[in-house]
Amino acid sequence: MKNTALLVMDMQSSILSTLPDTQELVSNIKKAIQAARNHQIPVIYITVNFRKGMPEISANNKAFSAMKTRMADLDMKEWATIHPELTPEEHDIIIAKKRFSAFTGSDLEIVLRGLDIQHLVVTGVSTSGVVLSTIREASDKDYQLTVIRDCCKDGDEEVHSVLINKIFPRQADVISVNEWLR
Repeated sequence: MKNTALLVMDMQSSILSTLPDTQELVSNIKKAIQAARNHQIPVIYITVNFRKGMPEISANNKAFSAMKTRMADLDMKEWATIHPELTPEEHDIIIAKKRFSAFTGSDLEIVLRGLDIQHLVVTGVSTSGVVLSTIREASDKDYQLTVIRDCCKDGDEEVHSVLINKIFPRQADVISVNEWLR
């Protein structure tokens, strides 16, 4: 598992609260994180975060501009807090992004190069957001990819299923958390 990193993406309490029944997801990701740590694999947390008032969001961005109207007055530091069961440890890396892809508006690629990472193991919510966008971009950047299917979740179960079973296998190995633990 040399040159591998585990990405834990958008596991913010504020985002998880919008999805039903996330306890199994959180439990599975917790297992994946522990396995990575046991094998000295870097754990990289990706959060979506903005400045107060969200000046990074253009009215031209359909998905994010709708969010801006609802969230412009929120305390962004509190909004970006990672779920308490998945709290990063001191040596973990936390990277803030500005769009769906973990690469967009972040220094993820620089960190990956600095660590000589060539293989990304991907977890997070939502499957149709950060996971899809990150897989697509990482594939274009020639990273080897693994998606842990039961460490991803989407508000639309049908979309999740299509991505996990039909789309992602074209660019990534798709495994279960139990396969990752072996």
